Amino acid sequence: ADNLSDALKKLKITTTDSTADSLEGCLDCLLQALAQNNMETSEKIQKSGVLQVFASLLTPQSSCTAKVANIIAEVARNEFMRNPCVDAGLIPPLVQLLNCKDQEVLLQTGRALGNICYDSHEGRNAVDRAGGAHIVVDHIRSLCSKTDPASEKLLTVFCGMLMNYSNENDTLQSQLINMGVIPTLVKLLGIHCQNAALTEMCLVAFGNLAELESSKEQFAYTNIAEELVKLFKKQIEHDKKEMIFEVLAPLAENDVIKLQLVEAGLVECLLEIVQKTVDSDKEDDIAELKTASDLMVLLLLGDESMQKLFEGGKGSVFQRVLSWIPSNSHQLQLAGALAIANFARNDGNCIHMVDNGIVQKLMDLLDRHVEDGNVTVQHAALSALRNLAIPVVNKAKMLSAGVAEAVLKFLRSEMPPVQFKLLGTLRMLIDAQAEAAEQLGKNVKLVERLVEWCEAKDHAGVMGESNRLLSALIRHSKSKDVIRTIVQSGGIKHLVTMATSEHVIMQNEALVALALIAALELVTAEKDLENAQLVQILHRLLSDDRSAPEIKYNSMVLVCALIGSEPLQKEVQSMAFLEVVSKLRSHENKTVAQQASLTEQRLAVES
Repeated sequence: ADNLSDALKKLKITTTDSTADSLEGCLDCLLQALAQNNMETSEKIQKSGVLQVFASLLTPQSSCTAKVANIIAEVARNEFMRNPCVDAGLIPPLVQLLNCKDQEVLLQTGRALGNICYDSHEGRNAVDRAGGAHIVVDHIRSLCSKTDPASEKLLTVFCGMLMNYSNENDTLQSQLINMGVIPTLVKLLGIHCQNAALTEMCLVAFGNLAELESSKEQFAYTNIAEELVKLFKKQIEHDKKEMIFEVLAPLAENDVIKLQLVEAGLVECLLEIVQKTVDSDKEDDIAELKTASDLMVLLLLGDESMQKLFEGGKGSVFQRVLSWIPSNSHQLQLAGALAIANFARNDGNCIHMVDNGIVQKLMDLLDRHVEDGNVTVQHAALSALRNLAIPVVNKAKMLSAGVAEAVLKFLRSEMPPVQFKLLGTLRMLIDAQAEAAEQLGKNVKLVERLVEWCEAKDHAGVMGESNRLLSALIRHSKSKDVIRTIVQSGGIKHLVTMATSEHVIMQNEALVALALIAALELVTAEKDLENAQLVQILHRLLSDDRSAPEIKYNSMVLVCALIGSEPLQKEVQSMAFLEVVSKLRSHENKTVAQQASLTEQRLAVES
């Protein structure tokens, strides 16, 4: 300790008149003390005021420069020393040293700057102002192809410095991307894939940069997919695979890179991991299984990558994913169902899958999760069924396979995501299927649950889908029994409210359903229509210039139908509808104008 105090005192007075030897001795003493107790020594260095002295010692001419930079690198390992290093003015002379040729000076300078930047806003800003990143990127570029140990060590330090400089800082990450660092780092990874430390630095740097949207476009122009897959195949340790996964996941959000990863053979690697880990209960294996199967699902979100893997339903990948659905692993069941939902994104794929028995597999899966089931699996399986039900030719096949009954088992669910998908699946199934719509529309339990969910104010999606299904039951069945069931369950007011939705498609569906109610069961629904103030709402829709032409048209059709009810006719007469309708006779849309003339005649006759 006495030696350290002496060395610090000497350093304070030595800057001008000391010999190089005595200076070396003092610096060696500091390095020795730091090696024994970094934190305590750093505190003493800070209190002594020696940091300011270091700024003048950081000159390219001095033989002590590398040692001074090394001391700064060591003290900056402590969080409390980083700001003092900036305040002592050490950053500009350190950045200047990046221009020198001496390898040891460059190495220690890179370490010092990297450590000062670690988790330090002030450190990064100071390096940014001094232009440090630019010089480091140039160094990496010129050293990139050199594979001697000294160059690789320097590259590792410089990559680490850039990583600390830009970590979790969008502005500085963008700056590096604009400097063109991505192609350089990808090239670096390819050349130095045997060097574990350097590879690791590259991966962490990629992980940092890959979160930014602008980076993905740059990555897509490199052979990153090929390099990462090549590196992935060599890994045995869980931690190393995990590191690569952390880069793959954000990159795979880009559709171009998805396809590149598929072409580079990532899928085969993922399937292999699934096979190796599926029956294991080791924590690492469970984590790997989840990551691999999640990434697989992500790759299927791209249209081109998905179609490539589907291979007309004959693809080995598609077949393997199918085998996940009956698995005993919840994670694989989930990934399998999500993968099917992703494959089911065009009519051709959907038709092929339904014709080849996928529906039964999904229904069996749902059956396993009815009582206290896994909500994410329920949601995924329902998503897949909903997508499969979109093509017209699939609807009748799925209905006769018993999909509606399988889905209705989840009516009791209190989980909004499950409710939402259940409603969407039923709505898809009954589209233009009169018999199924009638059967479901007479199901009192279902209709009562829909009316209840129409009031789910906290869950707009569930509320919207419930309204749309109520309307669809009427529109596709055109059945008096269905209308009576909906009236008895209190559903009319929700259809009237739906006519005021901000979505034109929902407004329209509501108006068409209400017109069918008025045409088929006006007397039964009369009281509810009156209480829900339908006539006032129609007046508002017809008066509003912003209403779409089809809304105006269907509102007038509905007004004509309502006239058949005495109380509703009185309301229509009391509200100056004639005036509003006669204006619409000159509407630019021909169909609206014609309907306005017809409506005007009807209203004139009735008055």
